[in-house]
Amino acid sequence: MVLYFYSYEPVWEIIDQRWNNQLHRPLHAAAYYLNPQLHYEPNFRNDDAEVKEGLHTCMQRLVSDLAERKKINLQLLDFHFARGLFSMEDAKECRKAMLPGEWWEMFGDRTPELKKFAIRVLSLTCSSLGCERN
Repeated sequence: MVLYFYSYEPVWEIIDQRWNNQLHRPLHAAAYYLNPQLHYEPNFRNDDAEVKEGLHTCMQRLVSDLAERKKINLQLLDFHFARGLFSMEDAKECRKAMLPGEWWEMFGDRTPELKKFAIRVLSLTCSSLGCERN
């Protein structure tokens, strides 16, 4: 019996290159942070500086008004710590049952600036254009 040993390093390098060039963008980091299906999971990377930097870079690009960004930053605390409407049992139960944009539409009313930003971000990440080009 002959055993063949393959090196997977070139394959991983290609995957890493694709991630860095196409998928690792501020918009994707913001969508990851704002997606309630992911945000409240135990393995959510809330202490990841890259994710937060991407979130804030995306916010600067999409929200030009500094006062509105300040409001969004303050409202992010309610979302992150599940306060207000985000703490309701229905909001918790629907995190995985609803599409993220629909969830924000239903439970984001106490944080209107964040709600608007979250729906915009989560709507923009649905494009498959990058995959179609490949």
